[in-house]
Amino acid sequence: MTAGRTGGSEGARRHRRPAPAWAKVALGLGLVLLLISGAGGAGLHMLTNRYDNSVVKELLLDPAARGERGDVAGPLNYLLVGSDERPSADPGADQRSDTIMIAHLPAGLDRAYLISVPRDLLVEIPPAPASGWPGGPDKINSAFQYGGGGQGGTRLLSATLTRLTGIRFDGAALVNFAGFQRAIDLLGGIRMCVDTPVRSIHTRHVFEAGCHQMSGPQALDYARQRYDLPNGDFDRQRHQQQLLRAMMDRATTTDMLRNPLRMDQVIRAIGSSFTVDTNGVPLEELIFGLRRIRSDALRGIQLPSHSEDIDGVSYVLLDEPATTLFGAMHGADLDNWARQHPKWVNRL
Repeated sequence: MTAGRTGGSEGARRHRRPAPAWAKVALGLGLVLLLISGAGGAGLHMLTNRYDNSVVKELLLDPAARGERGDVAGPLNYLLVGSDERPSADPGADQRSDTIMIAHLPAGLDRAYLISVPRDLLVEIPPAPASGWPGGPDKINSAFQYGGGGQGGTRLLSATLTRLTGIRFDGAALVNFAGFQRAIDLLGGIRMCVDTPVRSIHTRHVFEAGCHQMSGPQALDYARQRYDLPNGDFDRQRHQQQLLRAMMDRATTTDMLRNPLRMDQVIRAIGSSFTVDTNGVPLEELIFGLRRIRSDALRGIQLPSHSEDIDGVSYVLLDEPATTLFGAMHGADLDNWARQHPKWVNRL
């Protein structure tokens, strides 16, 4: 990691408004939909054509962060970004990528790891001349704002992550807050298991311990919580990963796969808020390549790190195992890394 342990830019010190519930689960909803669609069997062609017409396609990856292969052979690394993007006179103002995840699919493409990147991770962000950002250390979610939000913000974020990890991405997805609540409700809600009781700071609802069927608003609210949890934001990252697993479970255990109308409604609910960069791979080919992944083959990984105050500002700093994690992703050896570092693996 190139960012120092002292200082930090003025941008890191400004007050950050709370992100909406939608942004907290944006970190892979697109991937979930791809996996759901891939399980559609005979309806695959119809669904991919419909989905292809629903999503926005842009070049989300910085050239320095873009992989060279452009295929679905595996192993693959996808950048998944959730943004708090709202209409504004200044489109880049205070837009932050509050949910950042790397989806790693080992060779064989029959399983997936979701590596959550803490939004307060202290990193070295490259210069962004268009916004006047000269480059320097700051929290990683600021990269999205310095890049101007949207396409430019995701590009700067991808360049930041490549500088940090050495990983070049095979694709990227950017999701804003629209459509998520309806998508979960269209699935009939999802089953979430609460390990630590917590009161929502937004609705005052108490999520009691145990497994519960949650509606869209409830599930999104729960996935936002970090206060009064034993591990704070790290627990929230795990709950986000669990939510994605729950969505996949629900989608593949109901009649949705045999219900073209319901599938179409889900695609419509998400498509308007989903932007993709497939690195030149046709969407139908990508979905077909991911068709074998099932929810019980989904694993969550907490990026080895810890929180630390620097000059009165709370940051997250990498721990030593993070270096070996990045190396394992490069060397297609993440399965072995996970076995050797069970502390950082979330069973979803």
